[in-house]
Amino acid sequence: MSKEYIIPACSGIKIDVQQGQNITVVDIEGGQVVDFFAEVTDKPNEFLSTGVTIDCNESLKLKIGDTIYTNLYTPMMEVLSDDVGEHDLLHPCCRPEMYDYFYHNGKGHRNCFDNINNALKEQRPIITPVNLFMHTKINTNGNISVEKPISEAGDKIILKALLNITLGIAACSVSESQCNSGKCSSVKVIID
Repeated sequence: MSKEYIIPACSGIKIDVQQGQNITVVDIEGGQVVDFFAEVTDKPNEFLSTGVTIDCNESLKLKIGDTIYTNLYTPMMEVLSDDVGEHDLLHPCCRPEMYDYFYHNGKGHRNCFDNINNALKEQRPIITPVNLFMHTKINTNGNISVEKPISEAGDKIILKALLNITLGIAACSVSESQCNSGKCSSVKVIID
């Protein structure tokens, strides 16, 4: 039986997923980034690692068939299907300090760091999620730039859980740049 969750713009949610279940993340309106983090159920010290994922896949990009790994190099999820093919593995969650640094408006700003920590009832010092649908352009000289997402309304990615995991997911709160096409919107998650 499938369960469907709507994550309102600029908010986060916790979802428990069993090994073997599929996780479908849908960009409802298009152009919205989803900060996607997970930890092994009942093992908060084993969690999704974008660095290990880059290391093991030998790529800065995710593609169908790739595996997302934990910090202990354990396979955590597999990419089964992907309408977009553009996701960011580099940036940490937005947080008040980031808003202060770039936009001088961090005080009281909704942010993915707090939204995920609050959803998981934790206080991780940093969270580096898979930023689903985020378009980070990586130039040959090493420079990067965040571009407008290429995801369109209804585009989705489907992942298979390879372990029992707890998801902490946020609909990204950045409206000050092209990160979310200049606005923030809701996203849908389906577990089946």
